[in-house]
Amino acid sequence: MSIAMPHKAVWLINYIFGEKIMLGLMQNWPLTVDKIMDHAATNHGRREVVTRSVEGPIVRTTYSEIHARAKQVSNALLAEGIAHGDRVATLAWNSGRHLEVWYGAMGIGAVLHTLNPRLFPEQLVYIINHAEDKLIFTDLTFLPLLEALKDKLATVARYVVLTDKDHMPECGLKGVIDYESWISDHSAQASWGGFDEHTAAGLCYTSGTTGNPKGVLYSHRSNVLHTLLTMQKDVMGLGARDVILPVVPMFHANAWGVALSAPAAGAKMVMPGAKMDGASIYELLESEYVTFSAAVPTVWMMLLQYLESTNSRLSTLKRVAIGGSAVPERIMRLFEEKYGVEVLHAWGMTETSPLGTLGSLGPEADGLSHEEQIKLKLKQGRPPFGVEIKILRDGMQAPRDGQTFGNLVVRGAAIAASYFKGEGGDILDQDGFFDTGDVATIDEHGFMHITDRAKDVIKSGGEWISSIDVENVAVGAPGVAVAAVIGKYHPKWDERPLLILEMAKGASSTKADIFAYLDGKIAKWWMPDDIVFVDAIPLGATGKINKLALRETFKAYELPTALVS
Repeated sequence: MSIAMPHKAVWLINYIFGEKIMLGLMQNWPLTVDKIMDHAATNHGRREVVTRSVEGPIVRTTYSEIHARAKQVSNALLAEGIAHGDRVATLAWNSGRHLEVWYGAMGIGAVLHTLNPRLFPEQLVYIINHAEDKLIFTDLTFLPLLEALKDKLATVARYVVLTDKDHMPECGLKGVIDYESWISDHSAQASWGGFDEHTAAGLCYTSGTTGNPKGVLYSHRSNVLHTLLTMQKDVMGLGARDVILPVVPMFHANAWGVALSAPAAGAKMVMPGAKMDGASIYELLESEYVTFSAAVPTVWMMLLQYLESTNSRLSTLKRVAIGGSAVPERIMRLFEEKYGVEVLHAWGMTETSPLGTLGSLGPEADGLSHEEQIKLKLKQGRPPFGVEIKILRDGMQAPRDGQTFGNLVVRGAAIAASYFKGEGGDILDQDGFFDTGDVATIDEHGFMHITDRAKDVIKSGGEWISSIDVENVAVGAPGVAVAAVIGKYHPKWDERPLLILEMAKGASSTKADIFAYLDGKIAKWWMPDDIVFVDAIPLGATGKINKLALRETFKAYELPTALVS
C-alpha cells in the first residue's frame, strides 16, 4: 500500500486497516531508476562511457551525453505509442547505445526486457512472445538470428538496429530502422519518473535449462535498492574514481547490477562490445586504466591464458568480481598471487537481481595464514545488508557449522516473489523464502559455500559428493581447460562421479596423470570412478557448464566399476 506524504512538516496520525500509526516526516522521494542517470549526468556529467563498437572503432561519450540521448529514446518510444508497462526488448552487447535504450525506456515507465542471444532460437521465440515485446533493439551481430525468427514473433512491431545509416545493411525485418535515424528528430527534453517506485522496470528470463524460461520482473524500487546494496564497501564498493569494465553482459541480470551502480557511483564505464577474447579484454584493461571488472570464470581463464602466453602484466586492475559458477582455485591464485588482483567471489541468480553473497574478508580473517584465507575466499561469501539466507535440511533450519549441507533459501529487498504471468505458481515458502535450487553450507561467520545444484549433487552410499568441489580441483591439473563432473548409476553405491575433461590445445596429460594429480587433494571416496576426454564441454546461455547436455551425451555410458560390482 502506498502512502502519500504531506509536503509540510506536520504531525500525521493515520489509520491503516484500523490500526493507529504515526508516520515519519521525511520527503517522499520514490526510488526510480531514472534518478540514477539524472544523478550521473548532474554530478558526473563529464565521466566517460567508452565502447568498443560492433562496427570496430572505440567510441567515447559521457554520462551527460548518455542522459540527453536517453531522453531522445524516451521521446521516440512515446512517438511509437509505447506506454507504461509495455515491454521493450534489447538483443545487444554492452555499449553506450545499449545504456541509452535502458534508461530511455525505464525512464518513461516502459519495461526494459533484455534478451540473451545465447539461448536456443526456440527459447528466444517463446520469451519474446511470452513477454509480448513491442520493439526490439538489436546490434548488427544479431540481424541474421532475428531474420530467421521474424515470422514467429507475434507482437513485435518494429526493429531498431543500434547503428547509424552508413552501417545499416539491407534486411527484411518489420519497420526496421537504424538507431541514429530513429532518434535524430526527437528532443533531448523528456519527463522521467513521476510514477510509483513499485512500477515494473526490467524483465529478465531465467536460462531455462529445464522447461520454459521464466520471467523475473524487477521493479524500480528493487533495482535502486540492489544498486545501493552492491555499492556497500564489502560488496563491490564502487566509487567515482573507479574505471569499470563490465565484461558480464547487460543481458545477464543487469550486468550484475553494474549498469546501474556504475552511473550511481559516477565511475567511468568501459564497454567491451562483442569482443571478449583474452587479447581484446587485456587491451581495454590497459588502455583505459581499468580498476574493477566483472565476468564469469571462463572469460577470466581466457584472459589469464593470454597473460601467461604473452608474459604480460596488469597495470591498474585492482579487483575482479567472479560469479556465474564457482571460482576455480587456480584462477584465484593466479589473480591474487601472480598479478596482485583481489578476487571477489560472488553468488547470485536472476531471481536475486542478481547479487546474493560476496566473499569479502572481514575481521574473522585476521591472523589467518594466506592458505587459510584462500580457503575462506573460495566460498561464495556472506550476504550484504538487504539479503537474508539460510540452509534447510529436512524442512528444518540447519546449523551454521560450515559442514551441514542443505537447500539454500533466500529473501530480501531485491528478490523475486513470483514469476511473470504467474508461471511456476507460488515460489515462496510460508516464511517468504525462495528456494534457490542450490545445495550449500553456512559457517559460523556467515560465509556460504555452494556445494552443488540440488539436481547435480552426487548421492553415493547415502552421502553427498560435491561435483563443484571435484571440478574445481580437477581444473587445476596440468593441461585441463574445463572440467565437469556428473553422477552415473552404480549398482552398489547408487551414484558415482564421472569426470569429463576438455584439455587445452597441445596438452598431453593422460588419465593416469589426472588421477595422480587428484590423489590427496579430494577425499578418497570422492575420487571419480572414471575420466573421459572430450573435444569441448558444452556451456549454457550464461557461461555455466551445461550438465543437462552432458547427461544426454553420456546417458548410455556405464562406469567400469559398475560393470565389475
